[in-house]
Amino acid sequence: MTESVEHRRLIVAGTGAAGLTAAIYAARSNNDPLVLEGDEPGGQLTLTSEVENFPGFPEGLSGPDLINNMKEQAQRFGAELEHGIVADIDDSERPFRVELSNGDVYTCDAFIAASGASARTLGVPGEDELMGYGVSTCATCDGAFFRGEDMLVVGGGDAAMEEAHFLTKFADTVYIAHRREEFRAEDYWIDRVQQKVDAGEIEIMRNTELLEMHGSPEDGVDHVTLARNDEGYPSEKLDDDGTETFDFDVGAVFIAIGHTPNTDYLEDTGVELDDTGYIQTHGGTGGDQTATDVDGIFGAGDVVDYHYQQAVTAAGMGCKAAIDADEYLEAQAEAAAEAESEAAAEADD
Repeated sequence: MTESVEHRRLIVAGTGAAGLTAAIYAARSNNDPLVLEGDEPGGQLTLTSEVENFPGFPEGLSGPDLINNMKEQAQRFGAELEHGIVADIDDSERPFRVELSNGDVYTCDAFIAASGASARTLGVPGEDELMGYGVSTCATCDGAFFRGEDMLVVGGGDAAMEEAHFLTKFADTVYIAHRREEFRAEDYWIDRVQQKVDAGEIEIMRNTELLEMHGSPEDGVDHVTLARNDEGYPSEKLDDDGTETFDFDVGAVFIAIGHTPNTDYLEDTGVELDDTGYIQTHGGTGGDQTATDVDGIFGAGDVVDYHYQQAVTAAGMGCKAAIDADEYLEAQAEAAAEAESEAAAEADD
């Protein structure tokens, strides 16, 4: 494929709440943003059938509808949206060189990484069909829809413990299925969950794995199929005499086995990533909170924030990134104008 190069003032990677909010603010600041959708257009909101906690929508709306509204708003102010996955960024010179997975190449003066984090899933039968219809990767987003139901949380780390603890606000009983005997979670969360166990609100199913989810998009989750083996990892020992396979009635399943930030394209740049791949930004108070260690590259949303992971916090960070990028671009323009003026004055001399 012939390489084609087009220059843009600002490129935004990602069309979740962070990327689209950044696009809205950047477009209103006349920064002509090109917004690349990535391999998960709309981000994790597109997996949420109903959003009731985003301000301004008292009756709630679906995740896809919220994303589509944001897209229309960004385009109204002049943002350009394209299908495209960022494969590589060259930050060794200015402007930045941004290569897409299809071979297209752009250059840009500033770049906002809002490519999100992908929830890890199990890959078991029924998971894809029921995602958003009783199967979720976000208890805070979806837990309230299943009041009074028995709920299953899959996982053994901090995320699983935190989600299970939160879901006791709504569930009849919360069950935690973990494929090993020991949890990976910190003692703090294990102790908090144990308090709920003692109160009869949580039951722990150790050495237990989820094999299949049953139900329909119309009726939601009906039940699941589990496997248990006292030595752990029962899905690897289904033919063993010590493995028990059984059906279990629950009304919702929450998968809490972690997220993977979509930052592969930044690994060869000067942008600092933590051990798990999340972008390290300046943070703190005042301006430049979303700046990275590379001048002109900014981070926003779940690609930075591994803790809150809410649409409204991602949108807020997208706003900050657009303002930080605008201030950076203005400073660059002023510096270039000053240099040009000085050069002209020297030439006159």
